[in-house]
Amino acid sequence: MSENWRRSWAVLALFVVLALIAAACGGATTATTTTAAPSANATTTSTTAAATQQSGDVIKLGVLATLEGPFVEPGKDGIRGVYMALAEFGGDSEGKGAVVAGHPIEVYVESTDATAEVARDKARKLFEEDNVDIIIGPLSGDEGINLARYMQGVPDKTMLNGTSAAQDTTMDPAIRSKQFFRWGTDGVQWQAGLGSYAYNEKGYRKMVTLGEDYSFPYSQVEGFMIEFCREGGTVAKKLWTPLGETDYSSIIAEIQGISDLDAVYVALGGNDAINFLTQMLDFGLDLPLVGGSITVDQSILGAKAPRIREVVIGTPAAGPIADDIQDQVYVDWVKAYQDLWEEGKDYPLTGIRFPLPSLFAHGYYVDAKAALLALEKVDGDLSGGQEAFREALRGLKYESPTGMVSVDKNQNAIANEYVTEVTERADGVLYNKLVKVAEQVNQTLGEPEDFFFPNGTYQGPSREYPSCP
Repeated sequence: MSENWRRSWAVLALFVVLALIAAACGGATTATTTTAAPSANATTTSTTAAATQQSGDVIKLGVLATLEGPFVEPGKDGIRGVYMALAEFGGDSEGKGAVVAGHPIEVYVESTDATAEVARDKARKLFEEDNVDIIIGPLSGDEGINLARYMQGVPDKTMLNGTSAAQDTTMDPAIRSKQFFRWGTDGVQWQAGLGSYAYNEKGYRKMVTLGEDYSFPYSQVEGFMIEFCREGGTVAKKLWTPLGETDYSSIIAEIQGISDLDAVYVALGGNDAINFLTQMLDFGLDLPLVGGSITVDQSILGAKAPRIREVVIGTPAAGPIADDIQDQVYVDWVKAYQDLWEEGKDYPLTGIRFPLPSLFAHGYYVDAKAALLALEKVDGDLSGGQEAFREALRGLKYESPTGMVSVDKNQNAIANEYVTEVTERADGVLYNKLVKVAEQVNQTLGEPEDFFFPNGTYQGPSREYPSCP
């Protein structure tokens, strides 16, 4: 073999090796599914919808949900909510197969743990390493605040909230972002109607409040107190516990030491709510409860915690859903949830579904549905830094399972809220029975905007504010 032939074969061999490497790294047109364990370090699910579509047509959708920490089950139900929206565009129970305006939707799921730092790191990974176009999420309050602030520096991408419901996220001018939308209302709005119901229908006059010590419970407590205090009620003390608390003995003893209490308002969620409700029985706290939006929703009522039924039946609460809404759109939506995941079957990533969809499925669904409808309006065109897509979102108004929903100038939802009471069905299933609807609630609960901006400066909910001892 001559020297020239040796050089030619060497060049050809190098070309083949490079081609194989390129194919291995860039084979985006082959349908793939990768499901990893629910760990914050490795939780990516990639589903290429249709191998026949050109890779350039694919729209990448990121999802942030808590698959670690105190809100694992709510996080799984949030992912189910995204998959439900995708199912309306041809997707299946694992988020595969959806197509919008001819564009296959490729889904990437990243786990967070309810902390602001992890949420930011996972959002950055989705945008910068996975190159997703849009993110749905996060789930928890401090996560949302951090990500809205983060989105101020990401002008060419868009994030739609999951169920993160701190008021500050979209109301505080120092935090909100034009690239961040919330179609599921906030934690203050979720309490619309509950404070007046507790005062006028239950006859409660003196209460204490208990919540985890971070932004979402601050918003819930404020939403409850705005009405309860306005009606003439008093809150003797506001108690706060760390997220993930397991021992409530000292808190219960403190509540038992306050005289003449009529009831306890509880804004705990996930394992925290289950631990507190169970320990009420253990330590003999015998006072009526008023529940925050996630204290007695289906993520708690549907959990494997049978003892809590002894304390939660009859508990009033409020939030963006009620389990027995009779509107046909809601009835169909619940049936779609039950049909998409077989009862008792353990699915990859999302596990075993609840008997009824929770607030988290609803929240992630309404935001994902808004994203898909807006994509449809712009024919899937995300060029120009996605500004046309975001403009479509700002102008969108659609009928969700819980009524018409739109967004205000802060890109925060205006929607119905529901006052409920925990009731037991004939088959033993606990559900939130609808007792009152607050229609088309805005972010100020009908108060003038100055109410939240005294002296022109935003006054957000906190450990101390509001107060009516």
